[in-house]
Amino acid sequence: MSSTLGQKVHNLRRGKGLTLDQLAQATGSSKSYMWEIENKPVARPSAEKLARIAEVLGVTAEFLIDQGRSEPDASELDVAFFRKFQSADPAVKDKLKRILDVLDDDED
Repeated sequence: MSSTLGQKVHNLRRGKGLTLDQLAQATGSSKSYMWEIENKPVARPSAEKLARIAEVLGVTAEFLIDQGRSEPDASELDVAFFRKFQSADPAVKDKLKRILDVLDDDED
């Protein structure tokens, strides 16, 4: 029986169409380590590893460890997106800003 964390990681990974190996590579982990997180009843990744897993899955680490919720809410997805934006290359940030400007202009 897996932990709540393991179930969330598994469901989010599958929802993104990632294999266990792809998630492991994206987080700098081994496939066996990710399998343990998804399947062991007690999973205790480091804060750094948890943050990396959350980033790859597009959620927050806070959501992953919160046993009271099974789905992230919109504000958490926004926080995860903003964290990703903050670490993006300046050229990517500029492109995203221009896209938002265009979308804002279209609403007027």
